[in-house]
Amino acid sequence: MNIQIFGTKKSADTRKAERWFKERRIRFQSIDMKEKGLSRGEFDSVMKAAGGLDALLEENAKDKDTLALLRYLTDDAKPDKLFENQQLIRLPIVRNGRQATVGYHPEIWETWE
Repeated sequence: MNIQIFGTKKSADTRKAERWFKERRIRFQSIDMKEKGLSRGEFDSVMKAAGGLDALLEENAKDKDTLALLRYLTDDAKPDKLFENQQLIRLPIVRNGRQATVGYHPEIWETWE
């Protein structure tokens, strides 16, 4: 497995995900979204694996103005705006190759091999 965990140090779910993998002695790479966000290819891959744009969106994000703007954009413009404003993405993003989850989902991670 080649696990990558995208998150922030302040995110409780990111810390829980890291602990989950550590407890099972599964090696992972931790990427701080504040320092280095997702590349466009990673963003598109995660969006596809997670089930679309709505699965990525954090409805309780602090940036309410951009969140409201996303609701009124056309479907074609939404991915670009979310890519530009990655602070609106739900964390953690856990990737294993082409598979990815958004949020804390140990029930899915257990099925990865």
